[in-house]
Amino acid sequence: MSDPSALGHVRPWRHIERRPSRQIMVGAVPVGGGAPITVQSMTNTPTSDAAATIDQIRQLEEAGADIVRVSCPDEDSTAALGAIVRASKVPLVADIHFHYRRGIEAAQAGAACLRINPGNIGSSERVREVVQAAKDHGCSMRIGVNAGSLEKELLEKYGEPCPDAMVESALNHARILQDHDFHEFKISVKASDPFLTVAAYHQLAEAIDCPLHVGVTEAGPLRTGTIKSAIAMGNLLWAGIGDTIRVSLAADPVEEIKVGFDMLKSLGLRHRGVNIIACPSCARQGFNVIETVGVLEERLAHVTTPMSLSIIGCVVNGPGEALYTDVGFTGGGKGAGMIYLNGKIAHKQANEGMIDEIVAQVEAKAAELEAARADQAAAAE
Repeated sequence: MSDPSALGHVRPWRHIERRPSRQIMVGAVPVGGGAPITVQSMTNTPTSDAAATIDQIRQLEEAGADIVRVSCPDEDSTAALGAIVRASKVPLVADIHFHYRRGIEAAQAGAACLRINPGNIGSSERVREVVQAAKDHGCSMRIGVNAGSLEKELLEKYGEPCPDAMVESALNHARILQDHDFHEFKISVKASDPFLTVAAYHQLAEAIDCPLHVGVTEAGPLRTGTIKSAIAMGNLLWAGIGDTIRVSLAADPVEEIKVGFDMLKSLGLRHRGVNIIACPSCARQGFNVIETVGVLEERLAHVTTPMSLSIIGCVVNGPGEALYTDVGFTGGGKGAGMIYLNGKIAHKQANEGMIDEIVAQVEAKAAELEAARADQAAAAE
């Protein structure tokens, strides 16, 4: 119940076969080659303000970020990057555009990866210098192609941003790195249009074996951006395409991490924290479902152990949902409901005090699961 993806072998409709790709390292984090799909976000503080940037990175780390990207548009930013890298628990990607020296400085400062477009760095000699800095300091790279900033000659050739243009741009940039004997790179081909995004990634996935960074660029505000991203990225992830993801929202970057993990949890591709299954509520509800779920989301945010919780308002679907969750609560009559543990009835629980009881049961189950994992790890040594 704690790991729905494990049911793929008996329920084949749940199985997702991931696209094979070679593996690169972003710091100590593997990307591609069958490694867990990583979730990342980007800071929006001035990178030159090291304290503010470190504070935001800390919030992203607590939310579960595997990788964090920081923009390095000027020398003040790369000058602050060393302190930021030293304070960060996760690898940092330095976002570089146009100024090749910023890429060299970021590599020297300890960036784990450089996000570049080799085509806008400048001459072949400048590209060679950035590549050499990456080699010297153990950096990987991300080739980032966006529909909104395609090369003029490709727009003239194709008439508009289209999958062919985006993939040709990506492969041209990849060739530049390969010509310099650099192969530690991943690629993204993002658009704000989900149709264009999905088509471009499908085409790119067939054309090259490097890891793919998946996302919809400039997706929009929290609600609509999440929906747009879920449509496009869900399509790609379900098809097995994507080794690392970023949900680009005009919102607090922490929300990007939450949405990213929720996407992966929904597809059984990765699990972190409590997956809450809840009904939309109706006149049959034995307690205020919506209010309860909102409080539980906040109260259980600290639990990182992968597990499931069902909160259902009445007995129509409640017992059935509880069969497949680690902890469940089903509303009943006369101000009380039923607590389920591991799919079985545990005890009756009054609505008053039920949130505290549910939190206690979830924390206890998380501790049990962590102890079992520790025992398994010890037995395997």
